[in-house]
Order: sequence, then C-alpha cells, then structure tokens
Amino acid sequence: MKRPIVGVIGNTFLAEGRFPSQRVGERNLRAVADVTGALPLMFAGSPDITDIDALLDAVDGVLLTGARANVHPTRFGTDPHPSYEPYDLERDALALTLVEACVERSVPLLGICRGFQEMSVAFGSTLHPEIREIPGRQNHRMPRLENGEIHPDPTVVFGDRHDVALAPGGVFARLFGRETIRVNSLHGQGVLEPGSRVIVEGVADDGTVEAICIKDAPGFALGVQWHAEYDPQTNPINKALFEAFGAAIAARKAAA
Repeated sequence: MKRPIVGVIGNTFLAEGRFPSQRVGERNLRAVADVTGALPLMFAGSPDITDIDALLDAVDGVLLTGARANVHPTRFGTDPHPSYEPYDLERDALALTLVEACVERSVPLLGICRGFQEMSVAFGSTLHPEIREIPGRQNHRMPRLENGEIHPDPTVVFGDRHDVALAPGGVFARLFGRETIRVNSLHGQGVLEPGSRVIVEGVADDGTVEAICIKDAPGFALGVQWHAEYDPQTNPINKALFEAFGAAIAARKAAA
C-alpha cells in the first residue's frame, strides 16, 4: 500500500528580502515522516495557488504549522497594531477556509501554534493579540537574552516551560493517559473567548488555552498551542499526539 500523504501548509516570506517564496520548518516535515509514517507534502499558504478541493482530494491529512506571522486581528474583530506584526494575509485567507473544509470532509487535521489559532478563529473564537499583556498571564514568547536576542540554544527555546491541565476524561487526557502534561511555549497570540464549536481541552497554569478539539467534528480535528513538532521522535507527549494523527490518517486512507 502506498504511504498516506499529509499536506503541510507553507508560509509566505521574502527570500533575500526580494523574492516571494513559501517555506515550511523542517521539523514539521520530519515529525510527519518519522512519527506518522506519512509522506509530508508542502502546499502553498495562498488561495491564489492552492485550490482547497483539489488539495483535499490529494492528501489524507493536513498539518497547520506554527509560524512567525500572527493571524490578522481583523479576523477576530480587533484593530491591527504594528506591535503585533508580522502578518500573513495570504495564509489567513487560505487556512481559515481550509479548516472548515477539513472538518466538513472528515480530513484529519492537526493545528500547531498558529495552526491552533487558525482552527480557533475559523470556528468563531476571538484571540488576544498579545497574551502576556493580560494581567496575571506569563510571557509565552520564546526565551530571549538580556539584549533582546532570541536565545541561541534550541533546547532552551523549546524546553518545557509550564504545565497544562487537561479536561478529565477528554480527548487529550485519554490520548496521553494523564490529566497534567508539561509543554514548551513560543507564542504571542492566545485564545480569548472560544467559539461555540471550540471545546477547550487543556489550559496552562495561568489560564491560557493550550489544547482544543472541534465539537461534532466527524474526524480527527485537534489543535495545540505548544510546538509539538519539535521533538515527537523522543518526547512521549508529542509522540502520542503525532501517532494519533497518523492513525487517523491511515484509517482514512484505508477507508477510501
């Protein structure tokens, strides 16, 4: 049997500051290849290039990755501000529609960080543009040095930083076999008010939403705020997540 295919969304950027391009972090591709057993296939995060129906006819699952760019505030009723940049309007336009299409067609969908936020917004959630500005919340951004530069050691940047309490008996608690996990944290935006179909399955110790599923989704539709793609080859929590995604992908392909 041929390997399943997972579509991995691309992000818009300027190569050498001049050439419009699409890119995907390699850890996302390796997480799919190493843990789910599927073939990762990058697709452009642009509605002018990627036809959603054709994409979903060609893949067995979709991974919405994290990204530097934030979901544009107008997508959830907030005014944009330069301090919340950068944005990727093309990815917004594609991903928010793609989320709904995946759920409707039972295409397994896993959202990570920005992908988690896209899933949330697609089903009516609002976001806070900078979660650390809310009183009582911690800084969920990646660790930096005193001079403001990003910490040079990836094991520090992607190190586990806080606990997440999982809903007892929920999808994630059953998946991980426990009700508390510890995860990394590299994000600015965060869910403010969940939409009616967004079920909160995990919450950080400061109240930040960290794990969701979509109510009445006929297939796999899970989102996590942390960067599960960093180490699913060795981290038991992230491995279990990608293995479950892989099982859903394999089941859908077998049923096709």
